[in-house]
Amino acid sequence: MTTAVPLGYPIHTETLPNGLRVIVNPDHAVPFVAVNLWYDVGSRDEQPGHTGLAHLFEHIMFQGSEHVASGEHFNTLQASGATGNATTWFDRTNYFEAVPTGVLDLALWLEADRMGNLLPALTQANLDNQREVVKEEKRQRYDNAPYGDAIAHLLTLAFPDGHPYRHPVIGSMDDLDAASLDDTHAFFTAWYSPSNAVLTLVGDVTAEEGLAKARTYFGRLPSRTVPPRRPVEPLPPHTGLPRQVVSNPVPADMVYAQWRTPARGTRAADAVDIALTILGGSETSRLYGRLVRNDNTCSGAGASSIPLVKGNSLALVFARATKGADLGAIEEAACTVLETFCHEGPTEDELQRAHIQFEREWLSECSRLEARADLLSGAATMFDDPHRVNTRIAEYTSITAQEVAEAARTWLAPDQRAVLEYRRGPLGGA
Repeated sequence: MTTAVPLGYPIHTETLPNGLRVIVNPDHAVPFVAVNLWYDVGSRDEQPGHTGLAHLFEHIMFQGSEHVASGEHFNTLQASGATGNATTWFDRTNYFEAVPTGVLDLALWLEADRMGNLLPALTQANLDNQREVVKEEKRQRYDNAPYGDAIAHLLTLAFPDGHPYRHPVIGSMDDLDAASLDDTHAFFTAWYSPSNAVLTLVGDVTAEEGLAKARTYFGRLPSRTVPPRRPVEPLPPHTGLPRQVVSNPVPADMVYAQWRTPARGTRAADAVDIALTILGGSETSRLYGRLVRNDNTCSGAGASSIPLVKGNSLALVFARATKGADLGAIEEAACTVLETFCHEGPTEDELQRAHIQFEREWLSECSRLEARADLLSGAATMFDDPHRVNTRIAEYTSITAQEVAEAARTWLAPDQRAVLEYRRGPLGGA
């Protein structure tokens, strides 16, 4: 097995007096610059009764700011040949644009205006408008989509009452309806501070230019103290095989098995990730081979993770039954595959394929300016180390077969699973 060589992207950093961390990665291959902002706030930071605010802000931030009319953030960028969007996760909210080099100043001014001057534009009308947009998104993607609420059930199985990861990122309808203008103003004031953000520029800009522009547009913004976060202690593996059965008018019965695993950013988390890739990351995986190709009891099967920064991540194994197949027998067969893997570990060929797959995916992401900027912002926000982008392949591919086997035995043992059975039936059945 070859040893991966660290990447060599030039990375220049500076922390402004107001706490904003700035990263510049010059790349003059094309006359574009990726502008990326990560705010260290996600659904984990919401309080009971106030879920959905982090994702709601992903929408509100495009509704204008003190010097930008409602809807003009997108319109102004698109008219200049730029693209942009935003996403929300349990651990962060990110905003990003890809702009022609000559439009960089405009993009930075727009981002700085909404970071520093959003509240004058956060009116009751704008809140009500975007609240309805988010509610409709929830209906389409979660409430009325087949298996759309599976994530909510899996989180309930994984985390106890009051845990910051217990609720889905989208929040609940009741909490969205209850969100007041004062609630949203308070959320913005608490979390949308320069000291709680990372700005990354990747592309056709020098380090000197990029850092100077960041100072010009963001340096004047006042800093605010971010509220202290409650500690999130790792939870132990499941015991007693917790199980939930749900019935809804879905195309086929499905079974999900879920494990509590190490938090993102640890070597153990990487070893678990490799195990999941080998077990169910592709159509050549062990679970797919057993359940779909050999047994013919499933039309699909696989494994994946929900990577989380605090306390625990989650591992998932899932299988979609063919008509007439017994869900209990499918679960038992999947557990047999897991037991064998926990006992034997991966073969060298399997480990090599997992390493190569990760390397290919990482290089593919880094080849795109927008994706590389997001990786840099994420590494700085979650691990305080943007240079991790350069060392990540070498770090991941140094995981040994022994480490993967030990991780599987420690974290993926069948008797440590929680199970969600999703069966065809009437709406709302259980």
